[in-house]
Amino acid sequence: MTTRTNPTPPAGTSAGRARRHAGRPRVPAAPRGAAARGRTLAAAFDSRHNALDVLRLALALTVAVVHTMYLGLGHQPQAGSTDVGSLAVDGFFVLSGFLVARSWLRLGSLRRFLWHRALRILPAFYVSLALTALVVAPLLAVLSGRSATSVFSGPDSAVGYVTRNAGLLMRQFGIAGLGDDGSGSVVNGSLWTLFFEAACYGIVAGLGVLGVLARRRWVVPALLVLLWALTVSATAGYNPVGSELMLRFAFIFLLGVAGHLYADRLPLSLPLAALAVALVAAGLALLPDYRALGGPAFAYAFLYAVVRLPLRWRPRWDLSYGVYVWHWPIALTLATAGLAGAVGPVFVPLSLAVTAVVAALSWRVVEAPALSLKNAAWVTAGRVRRP
Repeated sequence: MTTRTNPTPPAGTSAGRARRHAGRPRVPAAPRGAAARGRTLAAAFDSRHNALDVLRLALALTVAVVHTMYLGLGHQPQAGSTDVGSLAVDGFFVLSGFLVARSWLRLGSLRRFLWHRALRILPAFYVSLALTALVVAPLLAVLSGRSATSVFSGPDSAVGYVTRNAGLLMRQFGIAGLGDDGSGSVVNGSLWTLFFEAACYGIVAGLGVLGVLARRRWVVPALLVLLWALTVSATAGYNPVGSELMLRFAFIFLLGVAGHLYADRLPLSLPLAALAVALVAAGLALLPDYRALGGPAFAYAFLYAVVRLPLRWRPRWDLSYGVYVWHWPIALTLATAGLAGAVGPVFVPLSLAVTAVVAALSWRVVEAPALSLKNAAWVTAGRVRRP
């Protein structure tokens, strides 16, 4: 969900390009016949012309629309047993798994891998925590008829919001009772997924250190079979894992990882994509957790969309993460100010417009400068240079 780098080009390049990219990990080579016709993910994928950036931004906007409708209008759209926002988050995890697997294989270093992932997820997260505590919470208090300083005292203070959530695991969702809709005080209901994404990064790092991603790729399908079986079991009422959320995200994320590792063997066809969509729809209609039936199909549909959708826009500014991190407190502030009732149907586009501005500032001031430190001297020290 949070990395912008596209995977390395699949096989099928000319000899000159092969020499320029010698020694670099890449999506496994497809058979010549399949490559010529683009029948596999590896053959069809072009690192410069794909729908990854557009899909990620569309998923972030989907989550933002769903949450804004909930905060301003009191309801959110459902797709059978699952809300649409959850489906969008699952899509993020599929694409993130695909990209993060590539990141490990490209970097080949635990230190560099963890540094790159930390730079992508943590700076904007910490800025969000700080500004929510120091700016958004006092503003919400004033709009609610309270003193701005009231948020800095009490058991759920603004200070506690920063310190208790600094480890990425959201242990305090509210600040001084602000934003309470009857089910609890929540000043940013989007940040909780970031802990699980970071945990999935840890899974990839562990598999990489053990050599699974480079040499023993069969371990990943074995893990997926196990996770799928556990998902079916949890849907039937018995979850030996305990954490339904960790099971959900690990399963979906590793499906994206497998898509990268087996890109040379993953066939692409419109009938298969249509069947995948049908399986997902059936899971949504028939089961409390669609992933028990349609988890792999969901991942396939997204990977198919990456290479088959005619969307090739690659924006210079990546707003997807900023939109995801900031839309909730912005919509909550506007709703608390009474704009949801005042502007009615245009509340959602108004909130999204403000969110887009803040997301642009987040990219320009926080995220892009942080990402420029990816190749800092201390993290690349001792790196073996390839000829």
